[in-house]
Amino acid sequence: MAEHFDIRMLRQQDIILSRNKGGVIQGTVNEKYYDELIVYRCFPFQYDSSYISIRNAEDEELGIIREIEELDKESACVLKEELELRYFLPKVSRIDSVKNKSGLWIWELQTNLGPTRMVMRNLHEHLLYPGEGWIIITDMNGKRCEIKDWRMLDSHSQKQLQEII
Repeated sequence: MAEHFDIRMLRQQDIILSRNKGGVIQGTVNEKYYDELIVYRCFPFQYDSSYISIRNAEDEELGIIREIEELDKESACVLKEELELRYFLPKVSRIDSVKNKSGLWIWELQTNLGPTRMVMRNLHEHLLYPGEGWIIITDMNGKRCEIKDWRMLDSHSQKQLQEII
């Protein structure tokens, strides 16, 4: 019996994934069929296609996939789609302004889905820096978006960030 802290790496022959008619991921892991499988990226999150945790419906980890590309084509496609849905974040293309008014930080942003406004009481609790220039912004209502690499933003946006960080 595996201990809770054991890490079980899954190889291509250990896992087959597909979607049922309702869109739920199902499949076979280590020769056992599961009606529902849940997937998560392992920390650190900057590896989009590496170290993917596969869990059953009870959230028990069945194993970890080292690289999505090691899976068969259909399983890899299903897994990529699911991760895109789970970790969907609008991408910031420009920071129009960041202002502090009455103790609230108000961000006016342009994203790949259009303009948005984010409001937060402080910056420390609402900005995450996973690494490599990546910033995840979460506002007071839980709305999130990401700057994939702040160094790639236009000079106006970089200046807005440098004034507050």
